[in-house]
Amino acid sequence: MKEVAISEFKVKCLSLLQKLEKMKRPLLVTKFGKPIAEVSPPSVKAKNRSWLGAMTGEINFLGDIVSPIFAFQNE
Repeated sequence: MKEVAISEFKVKCLSLLQKLEKMKRPLLVTKFGKPIAEVSPPSVKAKNRSWLGAMTGEINFLGDIVSPIFAFQNE
C-alpha cells in the first residue's frame, strides 16, 4: 500500500485517484506520519448495485404503524 502525506494528497488528489483506479490498490493518507485515511478503489459489487432496495432488511417495524398514536375522546 502506497503512503502519501495529506499535504501531497491535497495538491495531487485527482492524479492520485486516477492512479488508484488503474492500479486497483489502496492508498494510505498520513498526517505527521500517522495514518488518517485509507482510500481504496470501488469494489466490483458497488458498480453493479442499484440504489433501489439498498436498505432492504435494515428497518424493523415494531407494533402498529398505521393506527393513531393517541386515542381521541369525544366530549
